Order: sequence, then structure tokens, then C-alpha cells
Amino acid sequence: MTTTTTGTDTLTRDALAVLQPGFAGTTAPDWVRRRLAQGLASVALFGRNVTTAEQVTALTAQLRAERDDLLVAIDEESGDVTRLEVRTGSSFPGNHALGAVDDTDLTRGVARELGRRLAECGVNFNWAPSADVNANPDNPVIGVRSFGGDTALVARHTAAYVEGLQSTGVAACTKHFPGHGDTSVDSHHAIPHIDLDATTLHERELQPFRAAIAAGTRAVMSAHIRVPVLDPDRPATLSRRILTDLLRGELGYDGLIVTDGMEMRAISGTYGLEHGVVLAIAAGADAICVGGGLCDEGTVQSLQDALVNAVRSGELPEERLADAAARVRALADWTAGVRRSPAAAVGPEPEIGLTAARRAVTVTRAGGSAPVTGPVYVATFNPVPNIAVGDETPWGVGAELERLLPGTTTGGFTGPDAGEQALKAAAGRRVVAVVRDEHRHPWMRTALDTLLAADPSTVVVEMGVPQSAPRGALHIATHGAARVCGVAAAEAVTAG
Repeated sequence: MTTTTTGTDTLTRDALAVLQPGFAGTTAPDWVRRRLAQGLASVALFGRNVTTAEQVTALTAQLRAERDDLLVAIDEESGDVTRLEVRTGSSFPGNHALGAVDDTDLTRGVARELGRRLAECGVNFNWAPSADVNANPDNPVIGVRSFGGDTALVARHTAAYVEGLQSTGVAACTKHFPGHGDTSVDSHHAIPHIDLDATTLHERELQPFRAAIAAGTRAVMSAHIRVPVLDPDRPATLSRRILTDLLRGELGYDGLIVTDGMEMRAISGTYGLEHGVVLAIAAGADAICVGGGLCDEGTVQSLQDALVNAVRSGELPEERLADAAARVRALADWTAGVRRSPAAAVGPEPEIGLTAARRAVTVTRAGGSAPVTGPVYVATFNPVPNIAVGDETPWGVGAELERLLPGTTTGGFTGPDAGEQALKAAAGRRVVAVVRDEHRHPWMRTALDTLLAADPSTVVVEMGVPQSAPRGALHIATHGAARVCGVAAAEAVTAG
């Protein structure tokens, strides 16, 4: 039987403090404001909460009118995963583009400008960067969210990103511990298994997290992955061996540990949401990310009740819950302190994102290929997006090429006959074919085969991981599909 807690006793306040729930709408709901008064210490913003920067600023001001020391979290990796610019595409390239440039000062500057914009909107906790080493090119969920496949490169850019972001008073959250890069399953759908030996784990997966800890990352996000060499029974989010013994004990990390989204099927479909939350806190997590899907007051109430009841039954030690809540409040105190510091008042660098995207472009030209000087047909081959990226954010080069080459038209295609459909739609015009992770999609590879066989002057723009060999009269790799990557690619197409 569930005991509903409605008071503001210490236990209830601690149970609320460890939750980072989402909500619906672009203004602060009454129930969220009421829960803030009862002890809720964090909220999470998603794409559904965002229309403009000005609206987000007004929203966070509404929330802080109820609680000034509030943590406002967001999943703003930039690049392919953006919430602040979910309807337009990001002004910053993602990690893979930054890794391709391999200039840590640039990465630090991009993260600093992103942090400045988040802080200006009242957001002080960013679930980024991804420190995953992209060891498996077929990974369906990480890909361009990773700085790359080289451990040392990922480590140095993770540290630079943490330093840049946190210089603005926005807490970084390094993810997905202990490393999601060598998976072939998306944890939004099921529990991925990483079968590697202890040496590989320590020398490859954990090194970027060590670098982030050395750089002072204020938060680390756990992954819903099973790593048998560490814990054969439970995924990292629910594993004391991984969160407490490894992360806190062996790696010496003392900041906030937050879970990945608990509605993800790897947890909710296996352990149940409420029980999973209790297990996560017991294992050593301090904050519960929830709200990507379930974003109502009933969810907050049920999780609060689950935690309180677990303490009362003896399943969850009260001191563990109190410690978790204290870490949440300590992070809120840190963000407030840095925000008031003169050092956090950095000047804007509005063009740094586009500058970085331009530097990340790799161009391969076939001998004797004619430059693109007139209108073209842009055929965009759309894969099914993963849940982290979502399907709301536009991508590609079509809009920018329509501007640069008047008369250009565009179309989107998918499936086994995508190439034939694109040829028919192009009606003899030169084609710019836009792909995303060609190497992971046989139908996409077949579509390019069809276009190139019909017209070798076809231009190929790869906006995912450029794993396949370059082909086409002109091949442009952007290392990501952010809006600025599309601008940089379109400039490269028309550069002559």
C-alpha cells in the first residue's frame, strides 16, 4: 500500500530534492511551483518547453520566483542534440565536428559561448558533454555525439568542454558513465551490453571520465548499460559497484551523480520506474532524471512516495537519501556562487559556432569535376532518428542552397527505392545527395549507387560519421547535422 506524503517534513523534502522532473508547456505550471515550495530543487527543460530564448528566460524567472536556488537542467549537447534551438537547428556544431578540428581552445570557446547563452536564459545545469569513445562505428545512439574514436582526443576535448561551460556558472554533466560508445543497442529501447575486458575498460572507456573529473566536472550522468566485467547483474545506473565503488571510490569523484532518463526502456521496462528510482539512489545516484516522456505531477508524486516508502521499509537507508539531496543542494549553491562571480561575465562570441563548423568540413574532390554554379536538386536521405536527437529539428543543406543557388529545389527520401525516387524528382538536374551515417544504412548506400551510376557529377554531403569512403564528384563531410554544419556544407558546395 502506498502512503501518500503531502507534508514538508525532512524525508519528503529530501525525496523531492533528488528528482529532476520535466513538465509540459512554455510557462511554469501551478503544480511545479507548488512542489518547489515543498522541496523540489531541480526541474528539466525539454524541446516542448522552448519557443524562443526570451520565452525560456521568462520561464526560468517564473520558476525562480518560487525558489531562487533552483537547478534548471537541459539536454543541450548542441550539434544534433539541441533543445534550446530544437525548431531551427543548433548554432553550434556537435562533439564530432569539434573532435575533427581537434583544437581544444576552440572546443573550450564553443562550450563557453554555449554556457553564456544558457546562463542568459536562466539555465544552470547542462547534461553535456558526451565523453563516450565512439569505438563502435555502428553505434545507433552515440555517433556524432562523441568527439571521436580516439581515447586521448575524447579525453582532452571532454576536459576542455567542461572547463569552458563551467566558466560561465553552468554545471557540466559528463556522460554516459562508464561509457556508451561501444554499444550496438540504444538504451532508450533495451539494456545494451558491453562485453570488454578490464584493461580495455580502464584504458579506453574510463579515461575521458578521469579527464573530466580532473577538470572539475560538477556532475556525471550514469548510463543504462550492463558491463559484466564491472557488474554482471545490474546496469550502471543501478549498480553500487559502478557508481559507488568505481566512480566515487576508485576514480575519486565527489560531485553529483545523475541518472540518464529513467523512463528509458532499459530501466522502466526491466525494473519498473518507481523501483528503478529507489535502486538508483541506493546504488549511489544523487539525482533522478525523469520527464522526457512522463511529465505530470502524478509521476513526481509516485516517485516521491516510492522513495519515502523505501526509507520507511528499510530498503533505502535514510542517510543515503539525505546525502543525495545534500549533493543536489550543494550543486545549486555552486551555480549561484559562480553566477555572481565577475569571472563568469564572459563576452559574447556569436560567430564561434559557425567558425567551428567551417573548420570541421572535410572536402574531397574527384579529378576534373565541374564546380557547382547553378541551381541543383537537393535529395536528402532521411534515416529514422534516434530518440536523443528526435524528429523535430530540421537538418540538411537544402534551405541554404536554395538561398545561395536560386532555383534550387529539394526533396526528402527514404527506403529501398529512395535513389530511383530521387532521380525521378531531379528530372535531369545535377543532384546534391545529403546522407547521414551512410555506413549504417544499406538502403542509403544503394541510393547513392543509383545516383552516381546515373550521373557521376553528383555531389555527396555526409552529415553523420564519415565512416564510408568518400565518393561523388565532390564529397563533403561535416561531422554533424547542426544548422551551422549545413551552412558550412552549402558554402563548400558552391566554393567552386
